[in-house]
Amino acid sequence: MTTTHPLTPAAELVKLSEAHFPNESNEYRQARNALLAEEIELRRHIERVAEQRRALPPGGEVSRNYRFEGEHGPVSFADLFNGKQTLVAYSYMFGPQRKRPCPMCTSLLSAWDGEARDVEQRVALAVIARSPIERLAAFKRERGWHGLKLYSDMSGDYTRDYVSAEDEDIAAFNVFTRRDGTIRHFWSEEMGATGDPGQDPRGAPDLMPLWTILDATPEGRGKDWYPKLDY
Repeated sequence: MTTTHPLTPAAELVKLSEAHFPNESNEYRQARNALLAEEIELRRHIERVAEQRRALPPGGEVSRNYRFEGEHGPVSFADLFNGKQTLVAYSYMFGPQRKRPCPMCTSLLSAWDGEARDVEQRVALAVIARSPIERLAAFKRERGWHGLKLYSDMSGDYTRDYVSAEDEDIAAFNVFTRRDGTIRHFWSEEMGATGDPGQDPRGAPDLMPLWTILDATPEGRGKDWYPKLDY
C-alpha cells in the first residue's frame, strides 16, 4: 500500500464483497460487513505502522564484540548476520536456572521453525538463550526443529545490553542492521509495560500464529490454559 495515493473508503470496499454463506441471516451479514470494514481499517493501520517502523532513523551503534557459542562452534555478533544486511534476534527463555524452556516461547519458535528458511532469503534469523549450547541443541533435536539457528550467550553480555540489564530470563525480539560495515540496533519490541486492562502486554502485530488463529474464533485466547512442551 502506498500512502501517497487516496484510499477507497472501507465501507465502499465492503460493497464489492460478494461473500455469503449458506443459511446466514440478514442480521449476521450486516454485522459481518461492519466487521469487514474494521478489518480493512486494521490492515491499513498495520501497514502504516510498518511504514513508520521502516522509516526509523539509524539506531545506536553496536560497539561491543559479543561472542556466542553456536551449534558449530564460537561465533561473533557479526557472524550472526550470515552475509545478510539485517539480523532478527529472538531471546529465548531457556536460561540455565530452568529445568525446561518456556512453553510459550517454544510454541512461537516451533511455528517459526517452519518459516526460518523462507525468512532467511531476506534476513538472518538467530535464536539466543543463556543455557549452554549442548542443552539448546539437545532440545532442538527433541522438538524436531530443523530451520532455526540456536546460539548460547554464556557470558550474558548481549543479554544484559539488549534484553535485561538484570540478566533476567525473559523473551525479547530485536532487529539489527549492518550498513557500510557498521552494525546498529534498528528496533525492539517494547510493549512489555503497556498492557491494557484484562489483556497481556501483547505486541502489535502479534508474533505468534497461535494467537492469530485463536483470535478468529468465538472462544478467543482464553485464560484457563497454556501451551505445553509435551502432549
